[in-house]
Amino acid sequence: MFKIVVIGDSAVGKTQLLGRFTRDEFFLDSKSTIGIEFQTHTVDIARRRVKAQIWDTAGQERYRAVTGAYYRGALGAMLVYDVTRRHTFEHAARWVDELRAHADKSIVVMLIGNKADLAAAGRAVAADEAAAFAEEQGLFFSEASALSGENVERAFLRLLEEIHANVSRRPLGVAADEEASADGRGHGGGADVLMLKGTKLSLADEMSIIMETSALRRASSCSCS
Repeated sequence: MFKIVVIGDSAVGKTQLLGRFTRDEFFLDSKSTIGIEFQTHTVDIARRRVKAQIWDTAGQERYRAVTGAYYRGALGAMLVYDVTRRHTFEHAARWVDELRAHADKSIVVMLIGNKADLAAAGRAVAADEAAAFAEEQGLFFSEASALSGENVERAFLRLLEEIHANVSRRPLGVAADEEASADGRGHGGGADVLMLKGTKLSLADEMSIIMETSALRRASSCSCS
């Protein structure tokens, strides 16, 4: 199982991209994500079944309290911006800095320009500029449209393939030891499953996320004047 986090400014279409990839759905009346949600999707990569556990969070600053637990154990990240809103692209450098501060140094990152279907009417970020930024930062790059579905599956699969390649390059013994360490058990059982240390959240992390997300949901529904 590979944990992937989806990051980027609010309203760039993170949840819509995730819905398009995992369920092939798009909702025009989609509401902003409150706190953290995640979905799973299973694909075949290099003749192996891979389950992607994809985490989605709100892009607003007031939800940044969950940062530490959110990034922990992530093997990949999808950094999303809106091709029609330049400031969402300009903030990408800040998101990259946050990834490097909180995530594992080997994390695979895909920069994706969403709403490419609107580019003809009001593009604010040239694809060449975004590609140059991605190359400079060591990211993979693609443009996509959650509305039409164009390039969405391709972008996620490319990310998963690169994660799988990273995992496969690790020595078998090291991977097995890290799996045992992550699970808190010895080598008995699950020998054919390779999982990097940290891909499973600890109980403390899970409880922290649940409590923080619940608090954020209560705060968002408050009608205080």
